Amino acid sequence: MKRRRLLACLAGGLAASALPARGQSVPRVGILSGRSRQAAIDTGIHGAFVKGMQELGYVEGRNVRYEWRYAEGDYAELRRMAEELVRLKVDVIVAEGTTSTAPAKQATRTIPIVMSTSSDPVGAGLVASLARPGGNITGLTSAALDATAKRLELLAAVVPGLSRVAALANPSNPSGAAFLREAQAAAGQFNLRILPFSAATPEAIERAFSTMVQERAQALIVTTDAFLFTHRRQIVNLVAKARLAAIFPTRDFYEIGGMLIYGHSVADLSRRAAGYVDKILKGAKPADLPIQQPDRFELLVNLKTAKALGLTIPQHLLMRANEVIK
Repeated sequence: MKRRRLLACLAGGLAASALPARGQSVPRVGILSGRSRQAAIDTGIHGAFVKGMQELGYVEGRNVRYEWRYAEGDYAELRRMAEELVRLKVDVIVAEGTTSTAPAKQATRTIPIVMSTSSDPVGAGLVASLARPGGNITGLTSAALDATAKRLELLAAVVPGLSRVAALANPSNPSGAAFLREAQAAAGQFNLRILPFSAATPEAIERAFSTMVQERAQALIVTTDAFLFTHRRQIVNLVAKARLAAIFPTRDFYEIGGMLIYGHSVADLSRRAAGYVDKILKGAKPADLPIQQPDRFELLVNLKTAKALGLTIPQHLLMRANEVIK
């Protein structure tokens, strides 16, 4: 009996410690994303952030409230949504990508902003540096631009005589132009010519692929972008129709037939963003929290897709791959 009472008291104490003190309001966290809600669920981003918060002791409705805002691929909506979160006086804004962080920064210079990912936050003018971000923004960078050269190297290793590579970006994403510049700069290392394409609507994606075929592109590299991710099935289908060897930035393309993936886990970055939120809710200032980069990159190979294109994946790449679909 005494043991049961002790356990009950301990459980009650732990539950009480998770609740805000009497008179304190429950903190509100706004989440701003250019994706659709379903896409965030499909990638694991939605669940990974919630799980990360739970691991730190935050339970929705008890000691935290979430305000989810998904732009459904319409980046023009992000500014309005950011301003709405500011009017709600959320305690922290978690912004996914440069497309969400930039409008959040325009909407507030006082509410802390945590980037769950950003390709190049310094180059985009979001922060002063990774070590000392300054201002009200901190979080994680995907280092996606740094991975562009590696993706071109992988394509060159897989496609014999590769010379013409299409690069697809979203002109509405500030990182899109930087991605195309990075691809152009890296192409010379592998004697490749980059054919730049931009698309911000499903119709523009269709037109881009028609032009890729006309310009005799042999392969495709796609940037990290919420809109392009939302239309990933359309892109993968068009890649197959055009018979292009393609490399993508995230696992989600791999699971629906993408041949090669080289990139970070967006779900892992989202989970790690919870740590920043926790520190800020406990009094830390964003300016004092260095921006972190991905812990690891993964290489995924879809042999079924490669065989359909008549391509042989070199053995040394298969040995390095984290996962292979046969």
